[in-house]
Amino acid sequence: FVAVIARNTTHQLTYQPATLIMFRTATQSLRIGVSKVSFGQSLFAPVVHNSRRAVCDCPHEKEAAASKLEEEKLERIAGAMRTILKELGEDPDREGLQNTPMRYAKAMKYFTKGYGEDAISVAKAAFSETTNEMVVVRDIALFSLCEHHLVPFLGKVHIGYLPDGKVLGLSKLARISEVFSRRLQIQERLTSQIAEAVMEAANAKGVGVVIEAEHLCMTMRGVEKPGASTTTSCLLGTFMEDPRTRSEFLNLIHK
Repeated sequence: FVAVIARNTTHQLTYQPATLIMFRTATQSLRIGVSKVSFGQSLFAPVVHNSRRAVCDCPHEKEAAASKLEEEKLERIAGAMRTILKELGEDPDREGLQNTPMRYAKAMKYFTKGYGEDAISVAKAAFSETTNEMVVVRDIALFSLCEHHLVPFLGKVHIGYLPDGKVLGLSKLARISEVFSRRLQIQERLTSQIAEAVMEAANAKGVGVVIEAEHLCMTMRGVEKPGASTTTSCLLGTFMEDPRTRSEFLNLIHK
């Protein structure tokens, strides 16, 4: 009888009622590998058993898990800072330093928050516009950490671009610079990253970025020369190719 069932597994159930009852009875006794019997289906449809635990997509649980992970990161950074304080000869348990490791951890997470942000996403406010005149925002305050000594460099950034049918919200230029400056940086790379992001976000004909900054690694240590300023520039598209466009941009930012 089992052989009869096997021969008919790929055929529709067209048996007489009495035969069908017999098949059902056999099906009930042969539960292994049988899911159901119905017209138009194979008699031995496979049963799929999912042994994995159900994963909840609840937003609240995801948020709680992310929050816990963030707290664990802060604790590890704070623990490392306690070790540094001890190795420097300090007592991390004295009154003035008891909460310093965690304050430091939170400050470093803020100073480097750009790692968790995407420059193109924050600059998604773009508007169709037929203007072909240069747009320049200058003297945007900029703060970053030198990746060599983890001390600040600070100054200002000037950003200009030549639209090609689309303009960015003015604040988005500042937001793009913020995303990249809130990472461990060198000024040369920072300048290029801002320019390339503006070029992509605005789909511009050309972009110019100039950063002027003072590096505390030159002021507080090393050569100890306060007031020294470093200037870097990155020119893309028409700002590089057309001398008149480049000259207009440089004249505008130094007006």
